[in-house]
Amino acid sequence: MAPHVHVANAACVLEYPDLVGAVAARGRLQKDLDRYVTRQPGRIVYSAHELVSGLRLAYREHESGMITASGSKVDILTALMLRRGRLSSAESDLAARMIRESDNHAADALWWRVGAGYGMGNFYRRMGLRETTPGPSRYWGGTNTSPADRIRLLRLLVQGGAGLSAVHRAHILGLMGRVQADQAWGVSAAARPGDRVALKNGWTPRPFVHNTWAVTSYGRIHGPGRDLLLAVQTDLQPGEGQGIQAVEGLARLIGQRLDKLSPRLTRTCPAVPVIT
Repeated sequence: MAPHVHVANAACVLEYPDLVGAVAARGRLQKDLDRYVTRQPGRIVYSAHELVSGLRLAYREHESGMITASGSKVDILTALMLRRGRLSSAESDLAARMIRESDNHAADALWWRVGAGYGMGNFYRRMGLRETTPGPSRYWGGTNTSPADRIRLLRLLVQGGAGLSAVHRAHILGLMGRVQADQAWGVSAAARPGDRVALKNGWTPRPFVHNTWAVTSYGRIHGPGRDLLLAVQTDLQPGEGQGIQAVEGLARLIGQRLDKLSPRLTRTCPAVPVIT
């Protein structure tokens, strides 16, 4: 006969998602974000997708009348890699300078190699970026886009699709993850200690638009339990510094509150008779 087994009483707790609390927490965050945006100078639009939880936050994410400035450099590199399959050593050097240092001369050279505006227009159609229009002539920085399209491009770089190989994606995200220190501002403000960041920023004065600035930032913030894609675009900013502050304030607000958007409830396990 098998021996009797006595199980000592132990604290048993069930944990499960607090769906009502999650909806309320998201509503509070969206309200705080809306309040933040309306109190900043100029225009601010953004889109955030957290791939682990599926959470989405946005404000005018389909606004497509704002320029990318240097943000379009990732587009140029992605288009070039699709055309070439494999970059030459000279093209690899130009690509690294264009993304990591935001070198404009490197962008000029590669812009023509992808067919300038005509070639980039074909690229955007292939990628399904319907809210992005290439800049005219040699002006790649005049490319117009929307936060929604920036997120779509990031998703393609992270998850694949539209002909982008794993090698292409790793190369592009790798460069975005190693931008030089003085250009690592922006959506990186959403990162927790230890998170990995891959981003590209854009900034340019606009002397013919009331002497204002356009400042943009988009990228991926990836770490334990989190895979956040975030795009923030601003224009009509009184200065570059104010634009950066506006972007980082919004990114920080999202990054600090994300973990609170999935609250959980606990309950003591029902009593179960001990069989001896």
